[in-house]
Amino acid sequence: MASPLVKRYLIALDKYKWIGIGLFVAVLGASGYVAIQPVPPPTYLIEGQMTYNTVAFTLSATGSQIREQGKGLSEEALLADNVLEEVANEVPGTKPKQVRRGAKISFPKGDEKAALIKVRFVDENPKRGTAVVDSLMKHMVVQSRLINTARLRSIIQTINERLPTVEKELRAAEQNLERYDRIEGAALLAARDGSLVGAITSSRNSQRQLQLQLDGINAQMRSLEERLGLTPDEAYFSSALSADPIIANLRAQIHQTETQLKLVSRDLRPDHPTMIQLSNDKEAYERLLAERARELISGGGVTAPLKESKQIRQDSSLDPARAALANQLVSLATQRDTLERQLETNNQVEEELRSEYARIPNKELERARLFQQIGFKKALYDKIQAALSDAQAAEAETVSSLTMTGPAQVVREIKEEKNVLLTVVGGGFVGFLIGGGAIFLLSMLDGTCQTLEELLGIMRQRDIPVLGTLPLLENLASGSSNIPVVTEPDSPYAEFYERLRSNLRRVGETPPRVIMLTSTIPDEGKTVSAYNLAVASACAGRRTLLVEADLRSPSQSKSLKVAPDPDSRDNPLRYYSQPNDCIRLVPEVENLYIVPSAGPLIQSAAILESSEMERFLEDARARFDLVVVDASDLSSCNDAFLLEPYTDGMVLVTRPGYTKQTMLVQTFEQFEADEMELLGAIVNGAKLKVEIPVEPDSDELDPLHEPIPIAGLEADNNGASENWASENGASENGASENGASEQADTSEISADRFDW
Repeated sequence: MASPLVKRYLIALDKYKWIGIGLFVAVLGASGYVAIQPVPPPTYLIEGQMTYNTVAFTLSATGSQIREQGKGLSEEALLADNVLEEVANEVPGTKPKQVRRGAKISFPKGDEKAALIKVRFVDENPKRGTAVVDSLMKHMVVQSRLINTARLRSIIQTINERLPTVEKELRAAEQNLERYDRIEGAALLAARDGSLVGAITSSRNSQRQLQLQLDGINAQMRSLEERLGLTPDEAYFSSALSADPIIANLRAQIHQTETQLKLVSRDLRPDHPTMIQLSNDKEAYERLLAERARELISGGGVTAPLKESKQIRQDSSLDPARAALANQLVSLATQRDTLERQLETNNQVEEELRSEYARIPNKELERARLFQQIGFKKALYDKIQAALSDAQAAEAETVSSLTMTGPAQVVREIKEEKNVLLTVVGGGFVGFLIGGGAIFLLSMLDGTCQTLEELLGIMRQRDIPVLGTLPLLENLASGSSNIPVVTEPDSPYAEFYERLRSNLRRVGETPPRVIMLTSTIPDEGKTVSAYNLAVASACAGRRTLLVEADLRSPSQSKSLKVAPDPDSRDNPLRYYSQPNDCIRLVPEVENLYIVPSAGPLIQSAAILESSEMERFLEDARARFDLVVVDASDLSSCNDAFLLEPYTDGMVLVTRPGYTKQTMLVQTFEQFEADEMELLGAIVNGAKLKVEIPVEPDSDELDPLHEPIPIAGLEADNNGASENWASENGASENGASENGASEQADTSEISADRFDW
């Protein structure tokens, strides 16, 4: 049993055989043309030898490196265009392309730098070839020197381009260190020589001395405050008032006025003019006393008001001894304020010194970093300067890395021998491979399912039930029939459609009554399957109606000897609204009726969507045991989708060699997405082995004749139909039982005449 890949290739071979034959003939002809060409004249191999140049003494390291790099030259570098041009100009009768095509350089392998470099050249003229090799070696030596010089100049140019940048970076690093020393140098120097620590210690000692002085002054002030009973501010106030002569004069006048009031009050009433005058004078003196005290103490009354006149008179009555003590207390308060300010200043200075001392390590690290950057930049600058000096010294020592060991010599003569038979046979073999490979490539690029196994595999992956595998029926088509129809009950093809009919009855919980057959593209045999399924159903005793719903194509009812209605195209809606006119009885098949197509129609979708078509199919469902609807293919239009709601499900017809794999998968996905009822699929036109018994001759009555297969229909069916039937519980006995049960109802079906 051949594999599916071999079958696919054999089908592609039959389809693309002329392409393969054409490629085979083309390659074979090309090999024959090469074989009959005359033998070319003999050629000569000329060889020259070179070695790597060694210098005993060199002053520069760069020169040595350049010469070592020159030992790694490639063939492309040595056979540059300028070298080929020079050789072609020196040797008459040569061209650069000819020299490049015939020249070959062999370099020593591994680390054998002392080994020889071989320069080979193939030419028909030995003298010219020798001249070419000598010229090549000479110019390759020059080319090596030019390459070394170019490398050295490139190094010098790179160094010169890099040097200004490095010098600029060095100067910038030096300026950064200089700027840092100007700002932080004094602090760093003070930290190094101990001045900063000494300043911190001196500030601390000064603070201690100031604190001791403050303690002594505070003790003296507490003693004076206890003796005077006054605070420093009160002592200052009393001392200032006691020392002012105006205050003393006003106080005396107030005392005199009070004395007079006291003497006069014994004899006079309070409302006496004298009493009133003395009271007014006293108030005036007290007011003047308060104003003077304000001017003296508060600077013209800017501060808060002073105490009452009685308190002012009391505070301003210090005797000289208490006034001296008050002045001493005020002086000590002033000294205390001065010492406190000095102590606060020393504290701030000490804090600044300590903060500066804490930052000294970071400043030292920053200076060290700047100094280190200068060292790095300086080292790089010195290195570049040294490299520049070395490269400039090597410029005068630049030589070639190659040297010639001697003149070129002819090594051997090359003669070509041609085997015509071997060339033709090899060309034929190559042509066979190319032709076969082209056929195989075309078969792989073709998206058509070529074999039965491919279609069954796709349906198995999508869980699509295969309702039947049907053979080819091309040999049954007569001259007057368009569709091959199996009408004979004893036809060997009838069994396949009987299996299809019985499989359809087992789909779902209840057998479908209205089924629609469609396909992805034309020529897949949906109409053939629909016709023969209807015939098989009618032969089984079931009243069957075949509806040609492909209104875009003409009717094929002539295959059943039924003429279509010529007036149906004029008014198709009226045609389908009158079942008595559109339904025809098939004369040769009992229980079979057909509705010929009214097409071809331009507005077929409108007819299929009409209420007349819906009512027609509903009536047909009620009157017939099975309604087979032959719809248009899905690639041409969506007519099948319009009819799907009126049916119990769809059956997709496929055919090996016609069905496109991509379109088939997309159709299955569309059915799943739209939730349409797909009863299953039919594989039509499969190359199955169909055998028919041969009737014995009258002279030889041998009942054991072997069945003879029909010509053109032999193929390996791999048991596809039998396997499917066995998987679905089908058997010949079961089919017979079904047939018997259906035949039992024949009388009832025949008796029930069709009446609309």
